[in-house]
Amino acid sequence: MTTIDHAALWVADLEAAKDFYASWFGGVPNELYHNPRTGLRTYILSFGDGARLELMTRPDVAGQGQGDRLGWAHVSFAVPDRAAVDAMAQRLGEAGVEVVDGPRQTGDGYYEIALLDPEGNRVEVVAAYR
Repeated sequence: MTTIDHAALWVADLEAAKDFYASWFGGVPNELYHNPRTGLRTYILSFGDGARLELMTRPDVAGQGQGDRLGWAHVSFAVPDRAAVDAMAQRLGEAGVEVVDGPRQTGDGYYEIALLDPEGNRVEVVAAYR
């Protein structure tokens, strides 16, 4: 059996991205990794269920997109139920984080919101799929 070890995301502002995913989704970052030869800097955030997200920056990796584009589409975080999705949407809005879609019921059975992280990457928050 194969499992996903982690997902990785290139970012321009590593500290802001780390703080965003730690504060909103409870990720616990490891110590900053720095490769002085390549300039690569990374944090790996661990989440309660064993999932991990690697945030990476390197001087020669540049360019940002907004919204949908070819490549990685989004990362999705599950919360226990619809009420938790609604509560998250409210807290995000009160903090000035724009919810770009939802809360809504999708055609494939999810109840979700979508937002953009500080770098414009799409993040979904879904009620645990049953």
